[in-house]
Amino acid sequence: MKIAIATKDFSKVSGHAGQARQWLLYDLTEHRSNQLLPAPQFVDLSKEQILHTFEDKEPHPLDGVDIVVAASAGDGFIRHMKLRGTEVLLTGEEDPTMAISRILAGEALPDTRFDITTTLCKVRDLFSRH
Repeated sequence: MKIAIATKDFSKVSGHAGQARQWLLYDLTEHRSNQLLPAPQFVDLSKEQILHTFEDKEPHPLDGVDIVVAASAGDGFIRHMKLRGTEVLLTGEEDPTMAISRILAGEALPDTRFDITTTLCKVRDLFSRH
């Protein structure tokens, strides 16, 4: 399983997943519950690779991700990721390591915080191609 976490400066879980450029990518394919988490890969997307506008016509650094974690995401982003075979989980957890640990333990993630950009995204998504 691969989990990508939208981040701000690779340190905190970020909101507005569709516009996020910095991601922590955890490849948990070989991970076992009694092991420490593997070090994440740091993925810094170019402007053309931002998922909100990426057109899926070429390979993407986050291809093959099973789960995306973010503090907020619009409905269009969630639909787009579903078409890519990726589940989107939203959380109020700011620590990426804690978010991953909770997911692996089967625990619920904390509820999201209010984010005005999510409301703006919902309006924008009404006209989105996704």
